[in-house]
Amino acid sequence: MRIGLVPYKYINNDVEYNIGQIEKALNESLDKVDLLCFGESFLQGFDSLRWNYEADKDIAITSDAPEMKKLRQWSKDYNTAILFGYIERDGNRIYSSCAVMHEGELICNYRRISTGWKESSKTDEHYQEGTDIKTFELKNKKISIVLCGDLWEYPDRFKTDKLLIWPVYVNYNLNEWIIEEKEYATQAGDIAKEVLMINSLSDDPVSHGGAFYFKEGKVADRITFDSEEILIVDV
Repeated sequence: MRIGLVPYKYINNDVEYNIGQIEKALNESLDKVDLLCFGESFLQGFDSLRWNYEADKDIAITSDAPEMKKLRQWSKDYNTAILFGYIERDGNRIYSSCAVMHEGELICNYRRISTGWKESSKTDEHYQEGTDIKTFELKNKKISIVLCGDLWEYPDRFKTDKLLIWPVYVNYNLNEWIIEEKEYATQAGDIAKEVLMINSLSDDPVSHGGAFYFKEGKVADRITFDSEEILIVDV
């Protein structure tokens, strides 16, 4: 199976632009990959929320919102599965979630279980974390999902012999990345043999993006920071 890791730029609170970035990647990778993966909260942007429920309930979207229906249809039209982070609303609860679309269907919806996605001092009971570890199957391969801080706060819960996909949002500067890249590789190696990590580009605040293939705790492949390349990995 071939997986494309897409660190494309998003713009906070510009869902139309961000969906356009997904379509751009689908076109650029057409007939080249089975699955395209985007970063944490890619659909609305990691810094899209205001930590006021009356405002944020209109930023978050349900799993059957029109935007999600469009992406489900694209997964069928382009014959490519799509994995991406988004801010989900379910009733009066808001989550940082990760969806997987395949052949026109939502086949997996994972909710981040660690709290680092929100400003806890400003949030109330509307802002929730998930509780369940989620896996899905594609091309006869079982795949697990983990979002950003989950792998640091609850590493033992994610130990697996499956492929692990790790969408994140971190905005280290390039000097910090020299150290952090090795630490992320080591952490990944403690959890799974093969881990694919995607970090989105953004201008506000500045994120240098990045896509990484970690194998047995080492960087097996990566792309250059500040680049809208697609890293294609055979697994």
